[in-house]
Amino acid sequence: MAIRNRQQKYLELRKNYPWFAYESYNLEVGPNELYISFHFNLSGEYDFYPELHIPIHKGNAQHYRPEQLRNDPFVDSLIFNLGMIELISYWKAACPKRVLIKAGRLSKEQIGWWKNIYFNGLGEFFYVNGISASPSDFMHFEVEEAGTEQPLHFSPQDDVIVPVGGGKDSVVTMELVKKQFSAIPFIINPRGASLSTTKAAGYAAHEIFEIRRSIHPQLLELNDQGFLNGHTPFSAVVAFSSVLAAYLSNAKYIALSNESSANEATIEGTGINHQYSKTVSFEADFRAYVKQYLSPDIEYFSFLRPLNELQIARLFSRFTHHHRHFKSCNVGSKTDTWCGHCPKCLFTYIILSPFLDQQTLESIFHKNLFTDGGLIPIMEQLTGLAEEKPFECVGTLDEVNAALCNTIENWDKKELPAVLQHYRNSQFFKRCRNENFTALLKVFNQTHFLPKRFLKILKEEMG
Repeated sequence: MAIRNRQQKYLELRKNYPWFAYESYNLEVGPNELYISFHFNLSGEYDFYPELHIPIHKGNAQHYRPEQLRNDPFVDSLIFNLGMIELISYWKAACPKRVLIKAGRLSKEQIGWWKNIYFNGLGEFFYVNGISASPSDFMHFEVEEAGTEQPLHFSPQDDVIVPVGGGKDSVVTMELVKKQFSAIPFIINPRGASLSTTKAAGYAAHEIFEIRRSIHPQLLELNDQGFLNGHTPFSAVVAFSSVLAAYLSNAKYIALSNESSANEATIEGTGINHQYSKTVSFEADFRAYVKQYLSPDIEYFSFLRPLNELQIARLFSRFTHHHRHFKSCNVGSKTDTWCGHCPKCLFTYIILSPFLDQQTLESIFHKNLFTDGGLIPIMEQLTGLAEEKPFECVGTLDEVNAALCNTIENWDKKELPAVLQHYRNSQFFKRCRNENFTALLKVFNQTHFLPKRFLKILKEEMG
């Protein structure tokens, strides 16, 4: 990825736009839907009004009580916090030093928590834009009312919110969890793959909890004008939104599908990670925040945290009824296709190759990606032959190398295709050992937060 030098632009924008305000939020409650909107302001010059629309079905929110929600302090607290995570997408346009919180209360401890989430979640944004920023000085909060809301108790059922993105990981979580729990698929901005995988898992449309999230057009206009732009921690948006979904559905558990592989830094030797809000570090921080400031009755955890990408790929290979429905390609997300040219496509093809035959892989991707020599530079990024990993949600270098080695060792044709042949000639293949592949399939990472009942399910499936 090309690194830009926008340090001077960053400094100019901070000077010209010295403050950013979280003005307010608004909730409109209907008999079968919720509308949530936020109001942000950039130094008196630009206003932003992002929105969330939540259709309500009795199949996904049996305990929805419109008359109660209008004056529910827990809902107020959740929406305020949702605004706090939405804020970062708009703040980053000019990165003002002062952040004015007018919509709610924050304690000193909460301010420290939010600054940590923002700074780490913007690691890729700062890096790609060539911006030098310090965690202590990149922003300062000014709160009109200090303090915090008290966490609230409710009596949830043992139901499980399962965020679904349409990729292989959420398919595995959904299929395994629903064997023993009542699972509610949760989707932000439904698309072809997310809807198709939930349908393939046996869910009807009215059983899905969906949120339709819209970006305010003013932000897109500023992007076109040359304001700062880049990656923000979307999985943190999913995290806070899923707590709201859990409350409205009266569900105790939120089971994510983030694996141990997400903990590996994108830029080696740094804390910069494209997947920061999927790491176990974020998970621990968010769990603590929920318990202390939202509700101790909600359990947020990643069901797949003990596993790596190879193990998840092996599990996914068993769910053949999902193979033609899942998609992990961001480039092709709007058309529900695999583009066949990006790091996500090649990574998914590689990680599945030890477990699915080439005919099956070609039927999924509509081409043999190993024959495309144009993908060799991406393969080098995925394996560590290049200096940097792609800024995408992909597996570790060890996992990709092990998958490629295993695929080459078991190749049953006379000639290797271009991508595999290039890798076979590399220094990494010379160090390949099949024991590495076998060992990775046996690993069970003990740094996780799975409740015992969920841990039992996973261990049984892993044998």
